[in-house]
Amino acid sequence: MTPDTITGDGIRLRLWTMDDVDDLINACNDPDIARWLPLIPHPYTEEAARWWVEEGAPAAWREGGAAFGIVDVGTQKVLGGIGITNVQAGRNQGEVGYWVAPWARGRGVATRGTTTMAEWAFRNGLYRLELLAARENWVSQRVALGAGFTREGVRREGGPSRDGGRQDLVAFIRLAGDAPGPAERILPDLPGGHLTDGVVRLRPMRPDDVDDFYALNQLPEVINTSFGPLVTPEVARQRTERVQNDWLAGDRAECTIQDAATGAFAGNISLYYWARQQREAMLGYSLRPEFRGKGIATRAVNLLSRWAFENVGVVRLIAGTFPENRASQRVLERAGFTREGYLKAALPGRDGSRIDDIRFVRLNPNLAM
Repeated sequence: MTPDTITGDGIRLRLWTMDDVDDLINACNDPDIARWLPLIPHPYTEEAARWWVEEGAPAAWREGGAAFGIVDVGTQKVLGGIGITNVQAGRNQGEVGYWVAPWARGRGVATRGTTTMAEWAFRNGLYRLELLAARENWVSQRVALGAGFTREGVRREGGPSRDGGRQDLVAFIRLAGDAPGPAERILPDLPGGHLTDGVVRLRPMRPDDVDDFYALNQLPEVINTSFGPLVTPEVARQRTERVQNDWLAGDRAECTIQDAATGAFAGNISLYYWARQQREAMLGYSLRPEFRGKGIATRAVNLLSRWAFENVGVVRLIAGTFPENRASQRVLERAGFTREGYLKAALPGRDGSRIDDIRFVRLNPNLAM
């Protein structure tokens, strides 16, 4: 049976009507909706809006799913759309999908709508709900976590993209017995969005850092003191666009190092949380030449180390250097790291050889010894 309305926290889910056609047209022509929801027609015409109200939404209900408009409880203004598709009755499973109109963003509409939708679905017999978001769509990933969904994994090329290709989708899951949210984060946000000591400022790396990040990783001295694949323009684009995805997944916190006074790009620094059971993480960093020899790398290492200890709960923080990289070894020593060992042939070289690694470690000062 199709409900008339479901009331949530300051919002209401209700059936679509022909009075919503203009709002549908204005909202669904938004570039972000066109980018992240490739199955929605673009440009979105009056014909498409009328089809949705008359045929598309009713079909979702006939197939065992749901299709609602999200409206403001007080004004009844359309704020977005939400529904459940891909229902598998034998598994009591469905998929939540939503969009938020440009005029309603930044107010928690998606999180409140998704929470309300999930609770209604569980009351009506579903046990497992999925929410899929593109790897680069970190806003939607934050909504999923905020509504109590847990990140389950990545579906490689799991959905179409607007350009006719395929894109990876991150799968988030909420079960009927799960708490409503927010889901626990492994790597929290930086307090206030950044870390600073007044001289150096660290903030999450962004897509608009791509040119600086690429140029940094073309410097011979950076190439010669790093391991792993070379940073190509495509790798740089993916790295900068997927920073929030990696952060929300709890895998890597990648930051831009800035001069606090000017905001100039000085380099980048990352925390890799690969050994969570042992509560051990690894630091890596690089600086542009004009910012070297000024203590900036040491300051950046100290800032991210303190955040790792105090906000993440890391116990062991490690960093490695090639044997000949004395500059980086001095940075680590000044930042309170001690040399722990010499690992022979520990790292893969780009020419198929193996490279020795000098391991440094810094322990959480709050650790009970």
